[in-house]
Amino acid sequence: MMLYLIANNLIIVSFGVIVFFSFIVAPITFITLDLDNAGTFIRKLFPFYYGFNLFCLVLSLLIALVDGSFAVRYHIVLLCVFLFLFTLFYLMPKINKYRDNSNDRMFKISHRLSVIINYIQLVLLAIIASGYY
Repeated sequence: MMLYLIANNLIIVSFGVIVFFSFIVAPITFITLDLDNAGTFIRKLFPFYYGFNLFCLVLSLLIALVDGSFAVRYHIVLLCVFLFLFTLFYLMPKINKYRDNSNDRMFKISHRLSVIINYIQLVLLAIIASGYY
């Protein structure tokens, strides 16, 4: 039972980090800093954001496997892990490249996709954190 609670709390921590970053850190950064400095700051912060969420969710999956409590909820967590991996290792480098090369159209498209993915993860983890699954 204790391992199940730890695994569940790691999911809730990841959910909280997404909420905090999406609704506190990112908006305040772009309100407070000029666009260039805000972009530089966010670009440095994103690898830690994705890495921390990946760490929490992968550890949650491993604990669930060891505990034997792997259930439907962990398939949702696994989907979130794949989305974090996709965004960190594929999409973010593309977004940075498009921004660096002043390709505004592709930057907006890829950035919008990253935001959509982030909100999908938020909703999925909210469902788990609420205890529905």
